[in-house]
Amino acid sequence: MSLKVAIQMDHVSTIDIAGDSTFVMGLEANKRGYQLYHYTPSELAMLDGRVVAKMQPMLLRREVGNHYTLGDTATVDLTDLDVVLLRQDPPFDMSYITTTHLLERVHPDTLVVNNPGEVRNAPEKLFVTEFADFMPPTLIAMDPDLIRAFRDEHQDIILKPLYGNGGAGVFHVTPDDENMNSLLEMFAERNREPLIVQAYLKDVREGDKRIILINGEPVGATNRVPLEGEARSNMHVGGQAKKADLTKRELDICAAIGPALKKRGMIFVGIDVIGGYMTEINVTSPTGLQEINAFDDVCLEADIWDAIEANL
Repeated sequence: MSLKVAIQMDHVSTIDIAGDSTFVMGLEANKRGYQLYHYTPSELAMLDGRVVAKMQPMLLRREVGNHYTLGDTATVDLTDLDVVLLRQDPPFDMSYITTTHLLERVHPDTLVVNNPGEVRNAPEKLFVTEFADFMPPTLIAMDPDLIRAFRDEHQDIILKPLYGNGGAGVFHVTPDDENMNSLLEMFAERNREPLIVQAYLKDVREGDKRIILINGEPVGATNRVPLEGEARSNMHVGGQAKKADLTKRELDICAAIGPALKKRGMIFVGIDVIGGYMTEINVTSPTGLQEINAFDDVCLEADIWDAIEANL
């Protein structure tokens, strides 16, 4: 299939080609002969009711220090494209939300992956609360008294920003941690958003499993093991990827959420599971493709493009 595809992403010069999922999706698009374009969120605009972006043709290659070529810049009406990949990293702030409103004006005539309206309605740490039976004990609150009471009940807790990403601002707070009040004051000074507070899951020492779903079906997983002395398993902060299979509990989680993902037009999703508990549903720019490809000898980006073509 001949497609015109644009990727809305952080600038291609900044990505780590050894682990970036957007990179391999772009490589597969080039391989298939799609006309591939690149633009950043700041280059998206609405002009007289039309959604446009300043974009450049893009060619990718797996060469460190020489992984991309960009052509001449032109302003393109997004209705002239077949597909837009919504792939910039969070934080899920007003800038991110604004892009979903603009992209919603062209979707689904131009297929946006994932569905921008549903992405806007599914912040990763909030969307997961629709499946509370599979979550650890969780509090979403601003009130320090509620947060202190939650720690009194569960002792070990995790504090994290509700709209953060990549492990930034995540704290493991133990029962006798004297920094609790200072942390709450720091978060309150930085923004007006609630925190998400969860019971600490000791199984995180064995890994935080990233499971990839395509059109609501699980297709692979990798286990991200935190470094010694680190509570976070995110790859951004040194988590080590390990080969992983899916347990019955994890398959049950996927079976429960899969129909909801498919109904919402969430073609490419990653969920995080620790010790049988789902902690996040990543719908903005999920990662993990390259690690799973290497461990399982598969090509998940090809499966994603097959699913996109089928949706067209």
